[in-house]
Amino acid sequence: MAQEFPTRPITLVVPYSAGPTDAQYRKLAELASRSLGQPIVIENKPGGNGTIGPVQMARLAKPDGYTVAASTVSLLRQPHMQPVDWNPLNEFTWIIGLGGYTFAIAVRDDSPLKSLKDMIVWAKANPGQLTYGTPGQGSSLHLLMEALAHQAGFQAVHVPFKGGGETTTAMLGGHVMVTLNNVGSVITQAEARKVRILNIFDAERLSRLPDVPTSKELGYDIIYSSPYGLVGPRNMPGAVVKRLHDAFKTAMETPDNKALLDNLYQVPWYRSTEQYTKWTVEAYQQERRFVERAGLLKQP
Repeated sequence: MAQEFPTRPITLVVPYSAGPTDAQYRKLAELASRSLGQPIVIENKPGGNGTIGPVQMARLAKPDGYTVAASTVSLLRQPHMQPVDWNPLNEFTWIIGLGGYTFAIAVRDDSPLKSLKDMIVWAKANPGQLTYGTPGQGSSLHLLMEALAHQAGFQAVHVPFKGGGETTTAMLGGHVMVTLNNVGSVITQAEARKVRILNIFDAERLSRLPDVPTSKELGYDIIYSSPYGLVGPRNMPGAVVKRLHDAFKTAMETPDNKALLDNLYQVPWYRSTEQYTKWTVEAYQQERRFVERAGLLKQP
């Protein structure tokens, strides 16, 4: 079957509209199609914090590999936040882990908060007065700040927005003191010296931002890159899974993809099918802890 697959175009459901995630999957689809010998057509289905598209795919598509979806940690978080009639550990075939976002805390360049330590000291001295913007209630960035506040022992006021661009605009306009965003969304303003990046949440410093420390090296046990990958319906044939895995792994390793990751300030995050499947079990529990800490755990 692996030799026969694919004999027609493949549909890749991306649960977001135009932006860094869409751009990355379009590039990967273009590169993977070269190995597969068939085009991969992107179908954007935003909604449900990135869950509606993949869940519909899992429910409606045949497990033949011709319809797959982009997967983000929202699939592992949403069931902890609201009642759903699906289980991410059972509904999907987790094909391959592809990459991750670099998340950061940023302030206006003229802010008196010159470092993460400054921010935490100020927040402790002024309980409940530090305001921070994120791209939404229950987003990875919201939960990250709550995790940091829990570890560092401060309180802050969350101000949710519809997207990363709005959070940066609000910060520049003085409506919030701090923003949490992916680095790619604030780097232009940082390079123009309108924004200062206080820290990132990766395991190591970025080579392109050598002066920006990680939260880990500052003493906080938080490493989070919000990985994304590729999923299909459950019960996909192993040979088809391997064919897709191999094509996307080859795509990941191309200079074109590496250049795009660098440009978007994202990081490669390769996980084999077996590793990705195992990771989801651990991440599912981690997301529950994050959600509970933020006070967003669904009620029984």
